[in-house]
Amino acid sequence: MNKKRYIIMMVIILIAILSTHAFSMVKESNTIVLEFGMFAGSNWDVANADSYIIIDKAIERFEKKYKNVRIHYSSGIRKDAYSEWLAKKVLLGETPDVFMILSDDFNEFASLGILMNLEELINKDAEFNTNAYFQTALLSGEYQGTQYALPYETVPTLMFVNKTLLQKEGISIPDSGWTWDDLYEICEKVTKDFDDDGILDQFGIYNYCWMDAARTNGANLFDENNMKIDLTDPKVVEAVKFMKDIHLLNREQTVTQEDFDTGNVVFMPLSFAEYRTYKAYPYRMKKYLNFQWDCITFPAGKSGGNISEVNTLLMGISSKTVHRELAWEFLKLLTYDEDIQMDIFRYSQGASVIKNVTRSQMAESILREGMDESEKVIDNLLLSRVIEEGAVAPKILKYNEAVTIANAGIQEIIQYDKNVESSLRILERRINQYLKQ
Repeated sequence: MNKKRYIIMMVIILIAILSTHAFSMVKESNTIVLEFGMFAGSNWDVANADSYIIIDKAIERFEKKYKNVRIHYSSGIRKDAYSEWLAKKVLLGETPDVFMILSDDFNEFASLGILMNLEELINKDAEFNTNAYFQTALLSGEYQGTQYALPYETVPTLMFVNKTLLQKEGISIPDSGWTWDDLYEICEKVTKDFDDDGILDQFGIYNYCWMDAARTNGANLFDENNMKIDLTDPKVVEAVKFMKDIHLLNREQTVTQEDFDTGNVVFMPLSFAEYRTYKAYPYRMKKYLNFQWDCITFPAGKSGGNISEVNTLLMGISSKTVHRELAWEFLKLLTYDEDIQMDIFRYSQGASVIKNVTRSQMAESILREGMDESEKVIDNLLLSRVIEEGAVAPKILKYNEAVTIANAGIQEIIQYDKNVESSLRILERRINQYLKQ
């Protein structure tokens, strides 16, 4: 090969290399990166080793459909550190395009304009129908009448019942329409001091609170429009008086978690996530193994129904995102796609926010996995009813702080046998003054 031909060939090779590199740079410059904010583990404070599986599967599907898009997230962020991590991102102007929203953060994020108003995106998307969601779950992402987030996973609270203890006492398990009167009657029958030493050995209920009672009595505790609490509503007064009656059965003894775990208490509120965790192997081997148990609805008050609190993990879009349409498509995939939502049953401990998914036979069969054949899995129609008819936390700034003050005040009313009506009026005034600050 002569020198001239060699030089020409080297120039051609160099041009080819440079062209390939230039093409790669153009291709790379056309790649869109969507940032996704998430935490590791379970939102429901139970064990979950599969927290990334659903997200990774969704990312794989999304990137396969949108070839020029990459989804990036930071791994290893714990739930208890997530709020601080996300707040720092917001302050630095690095808010993820799409991100999980803890229930304690939602009201503040919506009020401060951190979350995108989703109304326009929802209304113009012909393939999207909000009726597919449980309305309680959807309502969790609404603030002052505007949808700022979509539900991803939902967990109602149920009433745990110790079937072994009831059977020992010759008492039938209450049906789904049971009432306060039924609860009181059962608690009165089972509360016992077996050895006559003046110390109770068996109790009716543990960890049932005045808000559970108020909710099931039809009370509307907060006025969202005026940002006020209403503790003088007769339905709230009835609920607190009922809690006093329950408290008196225990003869001023404090019922503990240990009393419950050892099988000496009949009832305890329990989240659906805990139900799923402790009904299945291997966690059922570590807890509640010495008695049979199940979950039912909450008892209804005189003016209410068998209502449960429903907690929902939300996802939203940053109001500052420059990839509005792509962020919406990714948010929809996570919260609206039925295959992804079925993975909530496979890899998490909650329930799908999509009605058709939670009501499906597939979901019921997944719930049955890991349970003993003798165990009765929760009926999916009952689960759907509990979610759909449930109550969500009101959209009040300082809501958690207001509840903390109310809890302490009402505990004093019950423990020290104070006059309910006058004490609630004083407590209401105190909380509303705090909410106005």
